[in-house]
Amino acid sequence: MPVITISGAVGSGARELGLLVAQRLGLDLIDQQILVDAARRLGVRVEQVAERDERCLGLRERLAGLLRSFLERSALLGTDPLAGGTGLEVIFSRTYTEMASQLEEGQALEIDDALYVKVLTGVFQELAYRGDVVVMGRGSHVALRDFPGALHVLTLAPREMRVQRFAEREGLSPEEAARQVAQADRGRTLFYRRLWKVEADDPQHYHLTVVTARLPLAVAAEAVAVAAQGLEEVPR
Repeated sequence: MPVITISGAVGSGARELGLLVAQRLGLDLIDQQILVDAARRLGVRVEQVAERDERCLGLRERLAGLLRSFLERSALLGTDPLAGGTGLEVIFSRTYTEMASQLEEGQALEIDDALYVKVLTGVFQELAYRGDVVVMGRGSHVALRDFPGALHVLTLAPREMRVQRFAEREGLSPEEAARQVAQADRGRTLFYRRLWKVEADDPQHYHLTVVTARLPLAVAAEAVAVAAQGLEEVPR
């Protein structure tokens, strides 16, 4: 039951590597959009959870069921993670750039820092206990740093290459791509420092660091797959 987190700045190859690893090992790939979609399917409010159909068909439906279970247990413990906020969708949907803009302008986040981290940690742990999953970024490697058998991977690439990749992927001019990459980098740095109290690319928080400018993604995916399988075999 492999549990792999893959983190990296925009254009570093994290998303592409995550997809390759998930395909190579037959794992579910959980990224920001899938979490947002699952939260929308759930209805997000605890009082509505019991009214939802328990059948889980696709990945998003199965993930919605996992979120439902998490919310039900949290509510039973008297720690409703949605109290004071507008729901899981808010937590999952904020991009690094949006969060940075809010914080730099002195605006308060819709959900306070401690609750934000608590909910993200709880969801990531739910995913890890379920297993067979690749989780993309959002501090998952910090939330699961003590989870037995979890493998944490960081992707790096020179800024110029990241800008070029982003421009090609999004159909942007080099100038606009550079501007958006800079904004995303600033937001990502702030997100990790403020919420997780770590530097985003600090290698001590990862098992493997992949420089995607030097190693083909297919080779990197194979290395990650071998490392994940080997880590599972280490005696606990």
